[in-house]
Amino acid sequence: MLRLAGIDVQAVSIGGVETCIDLPGFRVAFDLGRAPDFCIARRTVLFTHAHVDHMAGVVWHCATRKLRGLPPPTYVVGRENAAAFRELFEVWRRLDRSELPHELVELSPGEEFALQGGCVARAFRSPHRAPCQGYAVLSRRQKLRPEHRDLAGHEIERRRKAGEALFDTLEAVELAFCGDTLIEVVEREEQVRRARLLILECTFLGPETDAQHAHATGHVHLDQIAERAELFENEALLLTHFSPRYAPDFVRAEVKRRLPPSLLERVTLLLPD
Repeated sequence: MLRLAGIDVQAVSIGGVETCIDLPGFRVAFDLGRAPDFCIARRTVLFTHAHVDHMAGVVWHCATRKLRGLPPPTYVVGRENAAAFRELFEVWRRLDRSELPHELVELSPGEEFALQGGCVARAFRSPHRAPCQGYAVLSRRQKLRPEHRDLAGHEIERRRKAGEALFDTLEAVELAFCGDTLIEVVEREEQVRRARLLILECTFLGPETDAQHAHATGHVHLDQIAERAELFENEALLLTHFSPRYAPDFVRAEVKRRLPPSLLERVTLLLPD
């Protein structure tokens, strides 16, 4: 379990193998990979896209929750994948001779999904070679406007009930997860740049694979992160989805060598044990 910017993260992410990001504090997971056991307890799962290394475990997740007597899960998918997602479960119901109960929610970029605890997840487009969307987890709180701060409590309540606008809504981006993406998502999405915790893929970093190749495959190269170091306002960055061709020690050395100190001190690497 990692704790970054005050947020607990339990995750596995290896490029082309599996990705599952669990956020116990928000009671939500992003993607399911091969459905590692730590995510079975998670009732709500938001999918970024339908590549096998991000979605293959969904039927196992659903069936295992039923086996363990847990409530049916809720799966959130992009609208472009909803019809095929339903077909997938219909086929497995015929094969498995079971109901595989779950709720399916369709979400498009710009739309929001309410999470337990008062936060919301807002989808945004992540450019990839298949339709993909990231998610920003937002918290909101009401703050009394300065001109009303001297009012007594009963007067505030009276005016509120009368419909007077006394409060401003303050929105904070607690975290953002981009799924598989091009580096352009950092440039396009302010919520990605200012999230307290940014979870960003970094599939390629070796000299044998340049940024042009990363772009052609719909992924991020470490050099592209280094070149945009000044854009990252985040308190913490978790880099994920490294290609399995790289040994963990090589990843650590390359990241340390290529990232400027101002960014490196905020970076954590998600690597196999």
